[in-house]
Amino acid sequence: MTYERSIVQEAVTGIHRMPQFLHVIIGPRQVGKTTAAIQVAAKLGWEKVIVAADESLPPGPEWVETHWQQARAKSAASTARVLLVLDEIQKVRGWSEVVKRLWDEERVRGGKIAVVLLGSSALQLHQGMTESLAGRYFLHRCMHWTWPECASAFGWDLDQWLVFGGYPGAAALAGDESLWRRYVTDSLIEAVLARDVMSGQRVSKPVLLRHLFALACAYPAQVLSYTKMLGQLVDAGNTTTLAGYLEALQTAFLLSGLQGWSGSVVRQRASSPKLVLWNNALIHAMSRRSAAEALADTTWRGRLVENAVGAHLLCHLPPMEYSVHHWKQGDAAMDYVVATADKVWGIEVKSGRGGRTAGLKPFQKKSPAAKILLVGGGGIPLEEFFRTPPEAWFTP
Repeated sequence: MTYERSIVQEAVTGIHRMPQFLHVIIGPRQVGKTTAAIQVAAKLGWEKVIVAADESLPPGPEWVETHWQQARAKSAASTARVLLVLDEIQKVRGWSEVVKRLWDEERVRGGKIAVVLLGSSALQLHQGMTESLAGRYFLHRCMHWTWPECASAFGWDLDQWLVFGGYPGAAALAGDESLWRRYVTDSLIEAVLARDVMSGQRVSKPVLLRHLFALACAYPAQVLSYTKMLGQLVDAGNTTTLAGYLEALQTAFLLSGLQGWSGSVVRQRASSPKLVLWNNALIHAMSRRSAAEALADTTWRGRLVENAVGAHLLCHLPPMEYSVHHWKQGDAAMDYVVATADKVWGIEVKSGRGGRTAGLKPFQKKSPAAKILLVGGGGIPLEEFFRTPPEAWFTP
């Protein structure tokens, strides 16, 4: 596929303007990080070394040393700079320490190597970067595909994106839903659960984690108490285990359990989470509905829309500046709450559920300074909302 995402030009510009930094591209599996790196290399036109550590047995630090030396050899034979791309770097044992040493050596010797690190596990990458590479890297985010990208690349309308989500490799199979489901479940979901979640951190109950993910796909954009979740899961567990597994799934860009907004961190952590999948493809892959049935069921389509709104916010709002929550008090609810250090917005999504706005007045009473956004019928049209970078809605 020749489609070029915006991350490509962002990375090219960053490498030219900030040669003093390692450039780290982080994001979910199968959204085009490797393709983007290849396109970056083509735009730069330099000698390149592009390798991936995504192997069944994780390599050791000598893997980094070997390919770094390969880049140095190319650099010595050329007057131009050399691009070194290390894909799935978090899989390499002790990667951050060896990268730090080699990068510091490169800076001292005035080397001509530009280094790009790619990774699909936020937790493992951030641990290595904060522990060893502080001050040495610039972070780029390559997230799930937006509707405008899928419309441009595949000719999809909004309904197609709401059902099939934004995995480019699966797009060609959307005409045969059986094949599409097999690809997404086997090559995407299973690969992420087995390689990024379970192998990257301690998971004592893998069956419980898988069932939790399946439960979230059955209840997208819904608030479920931990007690209710435990009552529907087969394997035994407890609240702490479930909360930890939700965090693990979030680090792999699969699922978030949004905490309730109250203005109090303590109360937020104690609240029932709202389950939001980061890509609607995950929901449809685990569903027994056909695409036509999913769109014809107005309640289910409403859930797909509401989940897509939450995923759009999670994927594309800068996480250090914005936090995303939900709000519920008795029968009153606000679908999403976006907060910065000093401002709060309530977001009500109106699609497929009768245009209800019963939560507006109670939420405004609770948070009188909050601004309100209506998304869907009578508010911001869905096409316009998904076409616009979400940060634009939350400017002063």
